[in-house]
Amino acid sequence: MNINRFPLRAGHAARAFINNSRGATIAERVEALNALSVQDAGRVLTGMPLDYAVNILDRPELRNATQILALISAEDAARLLHGMSNDRVADVLLELDGETRSRLFSSLDEPVRIAIQHLMGYPPRTAGGIMTTEFVSVPDSWTVARTLDHVRQVERSRETVYAIYVLDEVSHALLHVVTLRRLITGEPEASILSVAQKGVPVSADPLMKQEDVARLIRKHDLLALPVTDEQGQILGIVTVDDVIDTMISDTTEAAQRFGGMEALGQPYMKISFAGMIRKRAGWLAALFLGEMLTASAMQHFEGELEKAVVLTLFIPLIMSSGGNSGSQATSLIIRALALGELKLSDWWKVLLRELPTGIVLGAILGLVGFIRIVFWQSAGLYDYGPHWQMVAVTVFAALIGIVTFGSICGSMLPFVLQKLRLDPASASAPFVATLVDVTGLVIYFSVALLILSGTLL
Repeated sequence: MNINRFPLRAGHAARAFINNSRGATIAERVEALNALSVQDAGRVLTGMPLDYAVNILDRPELRNATQILALISAEDAARLLHGMSNDRVADVLLELDGETRSRLFSSLDEPVRIAIQHLMGYPPRTAGGIMTTEFVSVPDSWTVARTLDHVRQVERSRETVYAIYVLDEVSHALLHVVTLRRLITGEPEASILSVAQKGVPVSADPLMKQEDVARLIRKHDLLALPVTDEQGQILGIVTVDDVIDTMISDTTEAAQRFGGMEALGQPYMKISFAGMIRKRAGWLAALFLGEMLTASAMQHFEGELEKAVVLTLFIPLIMSSGGNSGSQATSLIIRALALGELKLSDWWKVLLRELPTGIVLGAILGLVGFIRIVFWQSAGLYDYGPHWQMVAVTVFAALIGIVTFGSICGSMLPFVLQKLRLDPASASAPFVATLVDVTGLVIYFSVALLILSGTLL
């Protein structure tokens, strides 16, 4: 790194970055910059050699890229944006406010502006939204030697050179894909078609969801997937690292929603206190209101509780078992839907699978509860009353019903949400647990009335 390129006005944190980053990798420099303030990070970046700064800004892991570009001068910002990959520039500009975006957008050259505008026109989380327009393509009339020369000339400005796309010389439609390995081992004077992969290239529609793009890349073991229009002309490519970056972001958001809150959209330590409260308070209030129905259910069975206080001992056991079984089922189904293992039309198959599963799991837990009551009563650890056998049967039967209901409810809710075009991750464990808690109490006391009527009740 050329230390003399750093400006003298850099603060203490920036100077510490300079001293600590000698010999560091790009990834390590990104981590170091994330620890600096936006002002210091901007000073450091504008003092770096251009290629170092561009490589850092091109990494999605850099958290404050948009704020840095908004703070530095228009000249420095334009210099950095021109060196960055088009898809990364589009992502950064979309995060900026309208005024700053217009200022930076106008500083770009016309060809770059057209490419960026084209990328920004596609919906997020689609193939078009995450693709890059910087790829290597050649006409089908070229030779292997000429293609190799072209790769050497453009490799620094392309996202990847591991796949070369062969286009029809007249229509510019995608014909074949040539891997870099086949290109290097081909005869120099041979046609580029002689080293091309056989068959129709695997491609994606620009509006294809990124989850489907990831499945295609995984299924065909690709490093990059071409995105084509209706005429077969290549619009861009989605590289495997782009898919990994977007999927990690989506997984983080899904995990946060699954915990019963809104997705933060920012690193944990970067979000403000007020922002944290906004993201968490709404869901907590909704879950609290749902849990209030539990109190209503207990009030409804107040008379039964007064007659058989022993039943209250097992309420936590009953509620947690139903919620846990529902959360298990929800987790399994949401993941299966995300991976494409299940479709919306498979709901009845899941129902037929979860019904016996819930019954068996409920019977296992019920048996454990039954044995526990028998052991405690026989060992003199607790006296459940003269009708303790019937209490044990009540707990056994109630757990079968509650665990079965929890499994069915937890497995069906993601299908319902997906049908309503909502995120299945919203069927979070706390939401399912709250729903099953209320219904679990109703099932428990209904079973108790059925079995204990005429004795304790």
